[in-house]
Amino acid sequence: MILKEYVTGPIEVNTYALFDEDSKEAVLIDVGGSFEEIKEEISQLGYSIKFILNTHGHFDHVLGEVEVQQNYPEIPIYIHKDDTPHFSRLKEEMSFFGIPSNVESLKIDTFIDETTSLFIGKHKIQIFHTPGHSKGSLCYYIDDMLFSGDALFFRSIGRTDFYDGDYDELITSIKSKLMKLPENTKVYPGHGPSTTIAEEKKHNQYLI
Repeated sequence: MILKEYVTGPIEVNTYALFDEDSKEAVLIDVGGSFEEIKEEISQLGYSIKFILNTHGHFDHVLGEVEVQQNYPEIPIYIHKDDTPHFSRLKEEMSFFGIPSNVESLKIDTFIDETTSLFIGKHKIQIFHTPGHSKGSLCYYIDDMLFSGDALFFRSIGRTDFYDGDYDELITSIKSKLMKLPENTKVYPGHGPSTTIAEEKKHNQYLI
């Protein structure tokens, strides 16, 4: 499994591309922008995009998927149903950050949760529902890699001051699900540098 990271969109989201060398399948996580450039690079490498996963529905993580829906409707986009309210609030959310936009909405109706079975090649993607940053926040665990979205960061956690955020719920989500993963698990968050479960157990002030 090969991992490549792109920083996309106006708030510098970490967009991840996973490549399975045997099946030549690629999976994207949180396309905050620059989709055409990413797709072109993936094609040049000889891979095809199987689907796109979202950790949550905040505008900075899904902006690039407006372009996907317009130009590549055959590419499935997956998200938890509890984050659908954000799709009609993209312009409002961007205005909150002082970012002008003519994007009105995004329509995703392909929903996943912890019971969904997804694979890239022969590699199973385990899904964790981790509400707190948003109601429908998801994290994805593949091999020894955790894609934590805006739930867990390097020595920090996600914001909970949005309309559907909840601090206590987020802490519970992280401690009951993510902190139980092997300590050598590499954590790839929605923003900023990567970390490990061991690092966060020892040094994350919100979890100690």
